Amino acid sequence: MSPMRLSTVVLDAPDAHRLADFYQRLLGYVVREEEPDWVLVGPPGGGVGLAFQTEPAYVPPRWPEREPGGQQMMLHLDIEVDDLGAETARAVAEGATLAEYQPQDDVRVLLDPAGHPFCLWTPGAAS
Repeated sequence: MSPMRLSTVVLDAPDAHRLADFYQRLLGYVVREEEPDWVLVGPPGGGVGLAFQTEPAYVPPRWPEREPGGQQMMLHLDIEVDDLGAETARAVAEGATLAEYQPQDDVRVLLDPAGHPFCLWTPGAAS
């Protein structure tokens, strides 16, 4: 057994609480810990969580990565869904933005309220 286990993915944001609220609604997660500039959410039954940290100098990543020297996307979240169309519409209703550039027909790239790209995909699709 490895002595290391991934426990949390942390995303910087201009407002940690606002972004945590978005992902709580989107994924059905619950708040595990909360501080003035930091929030940890995760699945109700346990598992890897998402944390959000307020960063006053936050600069949103660019998708697609077209500007040399600009803030580039360093990671994205892949979220499996059963119905790509319905869940894309729900994500937009919750505050996500459909990215202008869509590289695949069977994956939807969206931007969360802080501008982080994430992909919705169905089994059999790759992101």
